[in-house]
Amino acid sequence: MKHLLYAAAGLAALTFAPTGAKAQDASWGCQVLLCAASQNPSWQGVPYCVPPMKKLIAAMSRPGFDWPICQGAKAGEPGREEFEECPAGSHPASSNDGDDLGPRRNEDDQCVRIVDRCENRGEFNRLYGDEEANQRNRTTVKVLRSGSHNDDFLNRDNRYNGCKVQITSPRPRRANPWYFDIPKDKGVKERFWFNLRT
Repeated sequence: MKHLLYAAAGLAALTFAPTGAKAQDASWGCQVLLCAASQNPSWQGVPYCVPPMKKLIAAMSRPGFDWPICQGAKAGEPGREEFEECPAGSHPASSNDGDDLGPRRNEDDQCVRIVDRCENRGEFNRLYGDEEANQRNRTTVKVLRSGSHNDDFLNRDNRYNGCKVQITSPRPRRANPWYFDIPKDKGVKERFWFNLRT
């Protein structure tokens, strides 16, 4: 609730200063922005926010939808990032990389990293030694072999030593994939993450 009050104060100063209007008199775009900025609780736990956000969710399914903008806040339309960052030591990749059989998606929905399973066999086996657990977690373990595009990861003296493996796992999805960057004092922006689940 504290974040909602903070955001409300900032938005009110930007949006309502000339008229002295109240938050409930705000345009739909400002209501959406104000409610999206509510963090604890999220908009679902703020009775004022449920009607404008449900109206937004319903409107998004209609053809020709335009996101309602809060002009005075200068935040524009929200951004969206479906996935969290990959864990340290791994990088994002698409599950369709190298797959010419189906339509390509432009989302990096996997995390990939190269590990040396010989450096710490006990730790490697604890994390990836159970094939059933790997299947449940949709994790793949691929030994990097000589002659592949992965030669950089192989031992140059012994082209294939069986130690280097590629671990691919699903990239974590964000609980709150939408965000607004709301300007504060002196042009500095603060990012507020939110979701559109009812």
